[in-house]
Amino acid sequence: MSKALDVYPIYLRRLSERKTVIIGGNWEAEGKVKDFLDRGAWLTVISPELNEQLQEWADEDRFEWIPRQYQYGDFEGASVVIVAEYEGNINEKAYQEAEERNILINVMDDLPHANFAFGSIVKQGPLTISISTGGAAPALAVRLRQRFEKEFGKEYGEFLEFMQSLRKPMKKHIHEFDTRKKLWYELIDSEILTLFRERKVDEAHQRAKEILGNELVEDALADLSY
Repeated sequence: MSKALDVYPIYLRRLSERKTVIIGGNWEAEGKVKDFLDRGAWLTVISPELNEQLQEWADEDRFEWIPRQYQYGDFEGASVVIVAEYEGNINEKAYQEAEERNILINVMDDLPHANFAFGSIVKQGPLTISISTGGAAPALAVRLRQRFEKEFGKEYGEFLEFMQSLRKPMKKHIHEFDTRKKLWYELIDSEILTLFRERKVDEAHQRAKEILGNELVEDALADLSY
């Protein structure tokens, strides 16, 4: 098997419950910090200095800042480690500690010291698309992300938020699993997403009522705000 195929995609959840450590204070670290803060992560940043944006977030107590270089033992209690900036052999030492503790670690631009890789991410509300070339051509992953960002507009996020709002009412009003499954596919295969794209939200809701019934959709809309 090609090494470029030797990856398996997963999505991390409940990041607020397990500590993530990011080493570095530059713009690359800033990008990863933002990604994790946007997902409500419990975050510690280790770096003698921070760039302007990271310093602002640190002053707002959005993460714990340890103002020094990494030291062995800093990963205690962590589940994910990202090394975005380092000097000397910190990459090797960090990787060794992470391996000893069975922690996920990514030393950016240093594949031998990474046991997981980041995909190039497209996100619209609940929709997340992660693209990886297995390290073979990261530039292609970036170009695909740019293409998908144009193709998957904000209507996908709004549509999925609407679909999420239907989940509890569907279980409440429709008890048979097979019936619910059939209706989910009918919703997906309908023109509702197109109506969201065309900014015809009321018509999208009306089409859902035709498929699911007025009472069920009204229950969903009562708790929904775009």
